[in-house]
Amino acid sequence: MIRPHRRHPLWLAYMLHRLSGLALALFLPAHFWVLSLALTDPAQLDQLLGFADNPAVKLAEAGLVFLLAVHFFGGIRLLVLEFLPWSQRQKSLAAGAIAGAFLISGLFLLRAV
Repeated sequence: MIRPHRRHPLWLAYMLHRLSGLALALFLPAHFWVLSLALTDPAQLDQLLGFADNPAVKLAEAGLVFLLAVHFFGGIRLLVLEFLPWSQRQKSLAAGAIAGAFLISGLFLLRAV
C-alpha cells in the first residue's frame, strides 16, 4: 500500500532531487578519472572520446544533463520553500522544474546528435 504522503506530487519532486543528487555523486569519480587521462594517458583519452561518439553514449549524456537539470531545479524549489511562503502554486512550480529539466536535456540531446 502506498502511503498517503507518497501520493503527493511534491514527494516525487523530493525523490527526484535526492536520486539525481545520488546519481551525480556516483558519476563524478568517473568524470574526474576521464579528465585525469588528459594529463596521464592522452592516447586512452582519445580512445574514450572516440567511444563517446556512440549514439548510446550521447543518449546517456542527455540523461546526465537531465539529472543535472532536475537537481538544479530541485535545489531552486527547496530554496523557494525555505525563503518564500507556501502556496498551492508550489505543485505547478515543481512540475515546471521537471518540464524545464526535460527541455534542457532535450535541447542538449538534439545538439549532441
